[in-house]
Amino acid sequence: MEATKEKSFFPVVVGTSKKISPKESLLLPWLFQNLDLINRLESSRPVDQKKLLNILNYLHFKDNYAFAFFKHPKYEEGILLKVNPEPCMGNKVTCRWLNEDFSELKLNDYLFQQLVITDGQSIILVPAVVQEMNGECLTMQLPDTGYEVSQRKAKRHDCQDISTEVIQSGFFTGGELIDFSPFAFRIRIDHDSSSPFNWFNLDAPATVHLWKDQQILFSGNCQCIRQANYLSGKELVLAPQEDEIRRFKEAKIQSPRYQLTPPPTVTFNHPFFKKKIQREIFDISNSGFSVYEKLDDGVLVPGLIVPELTINYSGTAMIKCKAQVIYRREKEERVFCGLVILDMDIKAYNKLTQILSHVADHYCYISNTVDMDELWEFFFDTGFIYPEKYNLIQSYREDFKETYRKLYLDNQDVAVPFTYEVDGQIYGHIAMIRAYEWAWLIHHYAARPMEGKLTGFLILKQIMGYMNGLYRLPSAKMDYVMTYFRPNNRIVDHVFGGFTRDLDDPRGSSLDLFSYVMFPNESMNTELPANWVLQEGSNLDLWKLELFYKHHSGGLLIDALGLQEGNSNGESLEEIYDKLGFCRKCKIYSLKHNNNLVAILIVNQSDMGINLSELLNGIKIIVIDEEHLPWSILSNAVSQLTGIYNIDKVPLLIYPSQYIEKENLPSEKQYQLWILNLHHSGNQYLEYMERKFRIRFR
Repeated sequence: MEATKEKSFFPVVVGTSKKISPKESLLLPWLFQNLDLINRLESSRPVDQKKLLNILNYLHFKDNYAFAFFKHPKYEEGILLKVNPEPCMGNKVTCRWLNEDFSELKLNDYLFQQLVITDGQSIILVPAVVQEMNGECLTMQLPDTGYEVSQRKAKRHDCQDISTEVIQSGFFTGGELIDFSPFAFRIRIDHDSSSPFNWFNLDAPATVHLWKDQQILFSGNCQCIRQANYLSGKELVLAPQEDEIRRFKEAKIQSPRYQLTPPPTVTFNHPFFKKKIQREIFDISNSGFSVYEKLDDGVLVPGLIVPELTINYSGTAMIKCKAQVIYRREKEERVFCGLVILDMDIKAYNKLTQILSHVADHYCYISNTVDMDELWEFFFDTGFIYPEKYNLIQSYREDFKETYRKLYLDNQDVAVPFTYEVDGQIYGHIAMIRAYEWAWLIHHYAARPMEGKLTGFLILKQIMGYMNGLYRLPSAKMDYVMTYFRPNNRIVDHVFGGFTRDLDDPRGSSLDLFSYVMFPNESMNTELPANWVLQEGSNLDLWKLELFYKHHSGGLLIDALGLQEGNSNGESLEEIYDKLGFCRKCKIYSLKHNNNLVAILIVNQSDMGINLSELLNGIKIIVIDEEHLPWSILSNAVSQLTGIYNIDKVPLLIYPSQYIEKENLPSEKQYQLWILNLHHSGNQYLEYMERKFRIRFR
């Protein structure tokens, strides 16, 4: 097909030779080149006069327009003039000219042919009879029947304020989107294009970007199927070439999809033409969903980004998100479209995941309705709070209770509890908290026997499925997930440490062993000897730390703690916690001898009990030069920093763990810090859990 020969309903603007704007062109007459429609009336669908009256009144109600079709008295051409119908009741209709200044056209010399009504997909031709025509209006007598002629496979929608870019092998031009359907876009190119148009190859694909207010709405490869030169500018009609796009890298294990009863619906204002669209959801997961739409009423195309849509489940759960169409597949008279969730806030994500988890297993809960009395009874009954731990926290138990009440009942932005419950009794529990800018901490993992069920693995499955959908969402800031566990806990070591050893790639998952020491928070002489200094860490200090850690471990500690400068955007983690009524701070200090870096001290501060072992409310020490750092100096430096804590003993996590043995100090216990890079190896971890523990995620 030669692109320049294909005709459309709205081709050529006439009546001026000057350069005009797109807005001005709306008021000018158009040449009617689709005259073959007139010859297809015998195959059209009749529209009776009563229906015509309703259509015309609707056009008036919407302040929309129709076209008066005139035939030129000399040339075999027709022109279309836009008219606004007045309200009508009988068999007459009066239409006012959209532009009253047609004096140069001398309309009395033209022959009126039809009143033309279009909805973007079909055209209604009305062979009305003119009764009066003047410079203000046109009055016609309606026939008993009009004729609807189908023109397009899908309805085309007029668009406004959508900017475009067309790029092809060095050719670049901007413009605006005129109208849209899933099969083709019509674009008006700027007069002042940055590239000569004769560089554009009509037979080669081009990349098209559509955007508004600095927000990209579509990007994809398109094929030009028609181009034309008008006085209002050059126009291109481009057809999208991709039936499917890949938003994320392919994963063997994807979030399971469910067909809900009753089915949810999704509603959104279409980003190109602002009409409210509603579709029924066929199936849904916590990472995306699919819908059906009619072939002749399609509005979705692969690559389209919907900045805000709402998933409505049973009229009660209203879940907002940002989504993108990733595939479109025609099946007879329907089209099957898949959308991936690009972003949503954590509370909305939790609501969606709770619905789906409850469908899969109605004992699974991700909620802010945990019975706190039942939770504390569970912690003591399972031995999660054992005598030694309770001895450390009992003096602050009221603070602990209040912290947990606020965390579990009010603040799912930073903390998410998972429970396995039957009749209100908790049989399994695990939780996540946003510990650092880009890392979440898994903690408080406990379970008790339940007849016929391995509740510990059931809640592990919950949290892993949860992470598999969440880490892709930018608002979650979940690039890494971490957990601390005791090396002698064989089951937990197999679940987490076993994967790291099996993967054998410290950039995907790493293990670092820390010694845990409780440091007395007492007033003492904290002055360091000469040539020793404790100061805030500099960028150079962090660079030296990174070199040391890379050589010693090669793992993910530095990345997960977010120690690199400029790794955050928007609100900082400290600001988010403060807004929610919590404390969460992290500050870095350098201990130096003769200006040589010997240790980095990372001072973590949080509310009492956010982590029951206070692993987020203590000091993490990374010893870089253990040969030249006696414990007397290190403990002196630590005592300068403990004044910010209101607890009797401050937890220290010391790395490398052998430093404690070298200094002949008693170590209360050791902790493995397990870190998983979700973007690198998150899916491989799910495969490992399926293979080793027969946990099924698919």
